[in-house]
Amino acid sequence: MLAAGVAPAAAQEPTVEASALLPRDLSPWGMFMSADIIVKAVMVGLVFASFVTWTTWLAKTIEIVSTQRRLRSAMIPLGAAKTLADAAQSHLSEPAASFCANAIAELRLSAGAVEREGLKERIGSRLERLEAAFGRRLNRGTGILATIGATAPFVGLFGTVWGIMNSFIGISRAQTTNLAVVAPGIAEALLATALGLAAAIPAVVIYNMFSRQTASCRAVLADIAAEVLRLASRDLDRALPNRKADPPVDKPR
Repeated sequence: MLAAGVAPAAAQEPTVEASALLPRDLSPWGMFMSADIIVKAVMVGLVFASFVTWTTWLAKTIEIVSTQRRLRSAMIPLGAAKTLADAAQSHLSEPAASFCANAIAELRLSAGAVEREGLKERIGSRLERLEAAFGRRLNRGTGILATIGATAPFVGLFGTVWGIMNSFIGISRAQTTNLAVVAPGIAEALLATALGLAAAIPAVVIYNMFSRQTASCRAVLADIAAEVLRLASRDLDRALPNRKADPPVDKPR
């Protein structure tokens, strides 16, 4: 009778000890607080990366929407202008105003030039450099999204691997394979992977969205540059002769 009563008590001791090892709070915050310091650092870094992603999305969305509005509003007076002077006096918004100003500046610097094609090439080179500069300004800040989208899953995986290693070490020390003891440590480790995906997926989606919007803005920039170059070409046609006067030809007597 005594042996029978002692055996169940002895059998319950590992269970009681195992339950004492379990964290009481299995919420994301509780798992974060009970995680290893390395896993905590990974989680904090991923949360910060997610914050950077959404901050960049807000700032770039405001910038791109404002740029698209300015570009669309500049196309109407450019299409209606007959000369570069008319376009410059129509209070164009940026970057169309810079395009016209640079074309006028090149015309002034090349005053008296006879070779029309060379002058058009110089104006086109100025406009091309301006277009590239504004394109780089539009792309500014999107590189961090590509970096987060590419590296966040691997950073989360590193946290998961580290957490699972610690879980196996804890299993070895506890000398038990009870799922109730194993599960919390693995759940803490997998939380790092979840945070990595939560940071990477929005970053990739937002980066692709900005890439399409930036390409659209660059296409409108190219249209503005082409319109300014056409206005400069018209001004040159009015100011310079199309060709040199033909030499007189002696008529046969």
